[in-house]
Amino acid sequence: MDIVDAHCHIISDDPARYPRAPIGGKQSEWAATRPVTAEGMISRMDETGIGQAILVQATTNYGYDNSYVLDSARLRPERFVAVGTVDPLRPDAAASLKAAAGEDGLAGVRLFTSGSTVPTQGEWFVAPETFPFWEQAAELGLPVCLQMRLGAATGQLRELLERFPDVKVLLDHIGYPDIAASPARAGAEVAELGTHPGLHLKLTHRNLERLDDAGEEAEDFLTPVVEAFGAERIAWGSNLPAAEQSLPELLALARKVLAVLPERDLREILAGTARRLYPALAAGRG
Repeated sequence: MDIVDAHCHIISDDPARYPRAPIGGKQSEWAATRPVTAEGMISRMDETGIGQAILVQATTNYGYDNSYVLDSARLRPERFVAVGTVDPLRPDAAASLKAAAGEDGLAGVRLFTSGSTVPTQGEWFVAPETFPFWEQAAELGLPVCLQMRLGAATGQLRELLERFPDVKVLLDHIGYPDIAASPARAGAEVAELGTHPGLHLKLTHRNLERLDDAGEEAEDFLTPVVEAFGAERIAWGSNLPAAEQSLPELLALARKVLAVLPERDLREILAGTARRLYPALAAGRG
């Protein structure tokens, strides 16, 4: 089966060439203790039977310096495309995004508004200062990965999707819905967002582990979410090496949890959605 990893991170073993510059000044624990280079990622992909991957900027290691993901994608275009990070609050954000997405440039961009090193959910991603960035992303057809937590900022997400309906937004880790507390309630919360056609979901171990723990109740989450979005707007990503498991284990987890879905849906989630969002993958495909 064709498989694309829509969300993995790489860390260079040459800190002099690619210096550390994490957003907020704090490096993530995984980046410090279990980094994986681009070469190491290819080795793990080969072991797992994964043909291509989207290299998502390790914001908690490199901040806005996209050099390593770009260099790695340019060196191995048949295996990788790069998703980098741009500061949308800068006055030159739109111009910077356009320049970064030039020939052999970024295939997508990521905004890191909350995470392990940024515990407070930022709501700046929909501030008026960011509007030129969003307009440029729409004009370029560039997917924007949004790392955020649903809850207090869901209103801002809705505002963003309504103001910029032409932007393709990927909600990293599906916005961390509280599946453990109630798969059904979490599923309903996410499904309500499916009315926004530009919104896509990125399904990772952060969600799959909770769904696996839920057992048969996992369907109470999966059924409404897949019905609302369609498998065509859901993409699987390993989150390696932020995830502690091996790549084969992470793929096996996805297959186990998603076994309740039709084969067609599985194909879309494991590859089809990512290929539509990132057309450059097809160009590099052998």
